[in-house]
Amino acid sequence: MTFEEFRDSLLHDDPPKGLNLGMTALWWDGKGDWTKAHESAQQDDVPAGAWVHAYLHRKEGDASNSNAAYWYQRAGKSASRKSLSEEWGEIARSLIK
Repeated sequence: MTFEEFRDSLLHDDPPKGLNLGMTALWWDGKGDWTKAHESAQQDDVPAGAWVHAYLHRKEGDASNSNAAYWYQRAGKSASRKSLSEEWGEIARSLIK
């Protein structure tokens, strides 16, 4: 699947079959369902899943960013300073590779 195919899949009601938990979380986030996105991210205990989890807490607006910072650290990433949409695309492209 390409990034464009993944992004276009947001026009459907359900995520594409075969997505890993991190990609499923990004898909639900792309659909505007933070809760389902977070539920998927919580199940993914690999660094890529932690990156998605960090992004979601950043998006949530964690005022102190402490929760987001924890998940960025677990992912081995620095806290992002990009826009949320730029980070979403960066994560998706990285996980598609």
